[in-house]
Amino acid sequence: MSGAVLVAVAAAVGNLLQGWDNATIAGAVLYIKKEFNLQGEPTVEGLIVAMSLIGATVITTFSGAVSDSIGRRPMLIISSLFYFVSGFVMLWSPNVYVLLLARLLDGFGVGLSVTIVPVYISETAPSEIRGLLNTLPQFTGSGGMFLSYCMVFGMSLMNSPSWRLMLGVLFIPSLVYLALTVFVLPESPRWLVSKGRMLEAKRVLQRLRGREDVSGEMALLVEGLGVGSKTSIEEYIIGPDDITDDQDPTAMNDKIRLYGPQEGLSWIAKPVTGQSSLGLVSRRGSMENKPVPLMDPVVTLFGSVHEKLPETGSMRSVIFPNFSSMFSISGNQPKNEEWDEESLARDGEEYPSDGGDSDDNLQSPLISRQGTSVDKDLVPAPTHGSILSMRHSSVTQGDGGEQISSSMGIGGGWQLAWKWSEREGQDGKKGGFKRIYLHQESIGRSCRGSLASVPGGEALLDGEMTSAAALVSQPALYSKELMDQHPVGPAMVHPSETATKGPSWRDLFEPGVKHALVMGVGIQILQQFSGINGVLYYTPQILEQAGVEVLLSNMGISSASASLLISAITTLLMLPCIAIAMRLMDISGRRSLLLCTIPVLIISLVILVLGSLVHMSNVVHAAISTTSVIVYFCCFVMGFGPVPNILCAEIFPTRVRGLCIAICALTFWIGDIIVTYTLPVMLTSVGLAGVFGMYAVVCLISWVFVFLKVPETKGMPLEVITEFFAVGASAGKKNN
Repeated sequence: MSGAVLVAVAAAVGNLLQGWDNATIAGAVLYIKKEFNLQGEPTVEGLIVAMSLIGATVITTFSGAVSDSIGRRPMLIISSLFYFVSGFVMLWSPNVYVLLLARLLDGFGVGLSVTIVPVYISETAPSEIRGLLNTLPQFTGSGGMFLSYCMVFGMSLMNSPSWRLMLGVLFIPSLVYLALTVFVLPESPRWLVSKGRMLEAKRVLQRLRGREDVSGEMALLVEGLGVGSKTSIEEYIIGPDDITDDQDPTAMNDKIRLYGPQEGLSWIAKPVTGQSSLGLVSRRGSMENKPVPLMDPVVTLFGSVHEKLPETGSMRSVIFPNFSSMFSISGNQPKNEEWDEESLARDGEEYPSDGGDSDDNLQSPLISRQGTSVDKDLVPAPTHGSILSMRHSSVTQGDGGEQISSSMGIGGGWQLAWKWSEREGQDGKKGGFKRIYLHQESIGRSCRGSLASVPGGEALLDGEMTSAAALVSQPALYSKELMDQHPVGPAMVHPSETATKGPSWRDLFEPGVKHALVMGVGIQILQQFSGINGVLYYTPQILEQAGVEVLLSNMGISSASASLLISAITTLLMLPCIAIAMRLMDISGRRSLLLCTIPVLIISLVILVLGSLVHMSNVVHAAISTTSVIVYFCCFVMGFGPVPNILCAEIFPTRVRGLCIAICALTFWIGDIIVTYTLPVMLTSVGLAGVFGMYAVVCLISWVFVFLKVPETKGMPLEVITEFFAVGASAGKKNN
């Protein structure tokens, strides 16, 4: 766990440099205008500020595809080099043209860090603290702004402040960032798995999690390689191993074992038959009959999961304790697990295909061949080389000969299992291979009255059962091409086979991906047009127009220096607010923070509008304006600041994550350019009242959008999130 925190902090230094740059140009532009006589040329002034945004936009257009190709870590190293070079060029800048070139290079660094850092942190962080760690970029960005404003304020007190020194000093922290990216940051394990580099991914995960056993998470990462699989929702009942179904004896073949005998318990998950309702959706409504008109089915679906989370210390801690641990009935196998191509080849040699196809076609199965109802007497011992049966067999035999699937914990109260079943067809029996994400819903009902003490939790009634919901789909590596080869048993292709395909633009039109992309682009647009970046870039000038120098005139500080000081204080106040948001991001959740903070943004903007329209003394006007701007900033960085980037880094499948995040980031930068470039003109034409009035309207629209369209993703594995979007998109299509 400490490894994941360390790499998240190191990666977030890139956002510190972004915040440093934002604040430095906001103060330095006051002196650039004087040296180059730009007071009457707002277009050139806006271009100097916006050139960094143009550079970020240009490089973002292909950063996603390149990061999917060469990896996340190399992109962060390149970002640090751009920061370093641009700092030197800005330190020299003899004229406006060289300054514009330096700002363009700086924009390249900003664009890469803003686009890749959230993805990198999401792919390396445990699901339980992913929100906290992904809020670090917001914290370091505001910290960089504070340090920069303090530096610029100190320089502004000099007789002849040097804007070149203000901008050029960027090369010092960028050198530190370069060292961190080269010597501290590992490659993303999810990217490594997508390229079939399993052994490297395992080693990185062991370093990030601080433990040797990462088999469960490795299996989850493999399942994240799929895009566009058809997913259904089923309801399961979890109870002791002795629960039976007198009406459906064949249901025993569909059991999933949650505990092994080494734990002293034997819990079983069994599908519920004869019901058409979706267990995952709230009993008070369904996706077909939503309680709120126009609400996206995805929001309802995600919300039902969090509504049904049991209280701490209840049955959830009994059935799914220690989020990332694995529970299986074959836990006494050797600890030697080498997930490389050589060991996979050994699997292929020990368990050849019986389906008439060569091992060359199958590329070594990742799940060892298991016994089925056709061939029950052939149950080979699991080997150390297969990914899904390493030390923990995913398909095993029960005491009575029936086939039982076992599960492994993947975090957030979720269990991952695979199930091989056979069904009658016209040509005889055919195998069906399913992947199951299982999630406990709520405290169940008691069937019998005897008490049983359960280690790791409270005393439970023997026979007590609890309901669970399952996302059931085809495994990512059980491809259509493999099914056409008619393999015997749950064979899979190697992940390296998927690496040759790479991301495809066609994948963007899969219902779940398209649905997530619309949400990601929409929230990025609304974030930018709520005006935050324009206000940040021009905070000193906005506060100067608001008469803030009145508050500090008795101290002998000039209006320009006073504005910079107020900006530094504002960013300092942001830091504890972001710290609170970090704490709440995985408790209250992303959606709740947005719904609670956006109304405060609206109120702050309305007060700014009224303060500009109502006549009052200079001191009162300055106090109201300054207070409202500070409240606006502090609430923004708690919700609307970090959450859009966090969500966009969570909702896309691994194979197209870089491509999709680049599209969202491109939207971010285009909106940023429009807002930043037009703000000086808007301040001149409609004044502060008009500007903040428009921002208030956008914030109101944003709240409605979040309420209807943005789901809650806290604590859920990335791979499960993408499955939910696929299910919700299908439900939405049916409703339409």
